Amino acid sequence: MAEVERLATELAALGIDAAKVGRPFDREGGLREFDILGGRGFISFLSVPRHHCIYICNIAWYGCFAAALG
Repeated sequence: MAEVERLATELAALGIDAAKVGRPFDREGGLREFDILGGRGFISFLSVPRHHCIYICNIAWYGCFAAALG
């Protein structure tokens, strides 16, 4: 949970540039995603600059929770 809060804070700090990070690499805006937990999961988010908001849509990790901590 703390990792997700940290990532959300960093995305919010990016402001309007949050629409450029993560996948897909060929365009800006829309639903974005990037790897978390050393490639053992991903986070999907939507950046809406005109609303000044970041919406975390999905968080997924692969494997057990204990493996993600180590």
